[in-house]
Amino acid sequence: MIPQGKAVPSASARRILDLRFVDLMDKMRKNRAGDDVELLRRAYDFAAERHSDQTRASGEPYLSHPLEVAHILADMKFDATTLAAALLHDVVEDTKVPLDRISEMFGPEVARLVEGTTKISRLDFLAPEARQAENVRKMLLAMVNDVRVVMIKLADRLHNMRTLQFLEPERQQRIARETIDIYAPVANRLGMGLIRGELEDLAFSYLEPAAYIELAKKVASKQKVHDRFLDDVQKNIREKMVASGIPAEVEGRIKRLFSLHLKIESQQRALDQVYDLLAIRVITDNVKNCYAALGVIHQIWRPVPGRFKDYIAMPRPNLYQSLHTTVIHAGQPFEVQIRTQEMHRIAEQGVAAHWKYKDGTVTGGPAQAGMQTEDQRILWMRQLIEWVQEMEEPSEFLSTLKVDLYPEEVYTFSPKGRVVVLPRGATPVDFAYAIHTEVGNQCVGAKVNGQIVPLRHALANGDVIEILTQKAHSPSRDWLIFVETSRARSKIKHWINLHEREEATVVGRRLLEREARQAGVSLKQISDEALQRVASEYGCGRVEDLYADLGYGKWSAKQVIAKATGDTPGNQAEQQPQKLVSAVKRVLGMHDGAILVRGHDDLMVYRSKCCNPIPGDEIVGYVTRGRGIAVHSTACPNVQKLLYEAERRIPVEWGNATEATFSVRLRIRTEDRPGMLAEITAVISDAGANIRTFESGGEDLHARVEVALDIHNRKQLERILVSIKKIPGIFGIERLYNI
Repeated sequence: MIPQGKAVPSASARRILDLRFVDLMDKMRKNRAGDDVELLRRAYDFAAERHSDQTRASGEPYLSHPLEVAHILADMKFDATTLAAALLHDVVEDTKVPLDRISEMFGPEVARLVEGTTKISRLDFLAPEARQAENVRKMLLAMVNDVRVVMIKLADRLHNMRTLQFLEPERQQRIARETIDIYAPVANRLGMGLIRGELEDLAFSYLEPAAYIELAKKVASKQKVHDRFLDDVQKNIREKMVASGIPAEVEGRIKRLFSLHLKIESQQRALDQVYDLLAIRVITDNVKNCYAALGVIHQIWRPVPGRFKDYIAMPRPNLYQSLHTTVIHAGQPFEVQIRTQEMHRIAEQGVAAHWKYKDGTVTGGPAQAGMQTEDQRILWMRQLIEWVQEMEEPSEFLSTLKVDLYPEEVYTFSPKGRVVVLPRGATPVDFAYAIHTEVGNQCVGAKVNGQIVPLRHALANGDVIEILTQKAHSPSRDWLIFVETSRARSKIKHWINLHEREEATVVGRRLLEREARQAGVSLKQISDEALQRVASEYGCGRVEDLYADLGYGKWSAKQVIAKATGDTPGNQAEQQPQKLVSAVKRVLGMHDGAILVRGHDDLMVYRSKCCNPIPGDEIVGYVTRGRGIAVHSTACPNVQKLLYEAERRIPVEWGNATEATFSVRLRIRTEDRPGMLAEITAVISDAGANIRTFESGGEDLHARVEVALDIHNRKQLERILVSIKKIPGIFGIERLYNI
């Protein structure tokens, strides 16, 4: 974080920092007895000198920040090189020390870690889409080269989040949003449960303070009841484990607030109905005793059907291993997690668990950066970087990334017993591409557990999938609607783009030849230089790209010929087609005065019915064959699912303010209580919106309300959404699209 000001720290403040550094040295000696203590001391002294006149927004000496970052990493038993880089991670950017000097004083390895962390610090993950995609790519590349770079950055972000209260609200929101969208999911993918959980809770408290406070109050109001319950259960389990001769540590916990918030919203449950609100962790010495402990638990309490998961036999992609079962005691469901000490360390520290010493010799870390366990954990990054080389469209890359950062696993099997881990909602097409690209491309059908199923069938845990293939068969664009994995989406898009572009190029050349004949010239008579000049004017690197754009209907063949031959149509000839286009627009209702196509004023434009964008939404246009420009919201599911190729994309923007109203549909999930509907309609009415339709229904203690509104713009919609969320008993609200 950038220093906020300059001030010389007092002698007492420096003494406190020095004592904190002594604590850091003690941690390192305890965790990594053979490491270079002198390297750490020199790094601290240098950082203290360079940051001596800088303070944080809190008024503390700036040195406190890198020192706390180093402590976070020391708690994870990182090596002296990583801790030294943590102490120095801001000196290059904030004190203008040349990287060469860092290398000269502390060695090339420390300098490389500082450089990598500095590069990530400069990335703006909330930048416009193209720059954002490139920034995430750079971060992933840094992680693959040396994951310690991102470990330092995660520790840096964690300490910044812990002290975020000292910044102005706008920066709090920006940093919290970046944290929950990028850093927390990356920590999850690296298996770092502790850091991920704290990052999510801290970000949640700033992004949705009202929801955070309300949920925290609910949990706190039952804290004593929960503590008594957990103490009772832990005592029972300890006694049974001793009686069974199973060595075990037993601890209890209440589910983290952000995770709880997501579960309440997604499952529309009350707090007491969340199965894993309370959890017991049983930590034993080996895998055999994990299963023995499971048997003991099931002897004490009956398991809840369908709530058992064996992540020991089938670890998650981030190498998380544990047995999960849900049981009920005194009417209260709770989850029991059973694992070994090593599994517990990996669950909390993830990739950091391998940076350790044993008897003074390295058993993990940079010396073994290519070891199998680490390769498995960061394999997704390497695969993602490999797949995205084919992706030119930023939105395509970011959509792919979101799928990979938020996995909920389904474990499936090939007929020969090969385990294929896929995200929840994955289909046989995803399975086919996970096996091999050609199996995916030639997929014509699938059998799940011996039964023929549609290709859009959602796979479940334990399914055995057999893919039916046919040579010369090709992927369908419709597959993009339902596939879930980045690999499948990437391969389908690659095949479609390759073949459709070839077809569009042929069509475009034919259109140009026909237009040239009508103009009384031959295409062969137009020089390559002239065509290349016109292609450049249209933003195309090659003439073949111009042909492809013409084939997609992006440009007018008549205009291209006129530009290439230097023949400018007369005013009379020019006005007639414009009048005709305007008439067609009016007749077909394909002109929306609120939307402008950049650089054009005669194209037919219409708002797509699938998402019905409203002024203020981020929008994108796609050229359609024979219908003009279809304008979608960038949040439209059809855009998110990448149903359109990049070649058809065209920049569009909202024009002047209009008095027109636009239809928007909302779905609201609420408690079923008297007065709720009246409160919702009052909020909508106060915001000046008209209610077209209003439907509600309920089951148990929950209700679902669907309402169609006439509104003027996105600002009005956002006011309505914020006000409805403030109503007590609202579980969630979402905008509906016509898919």
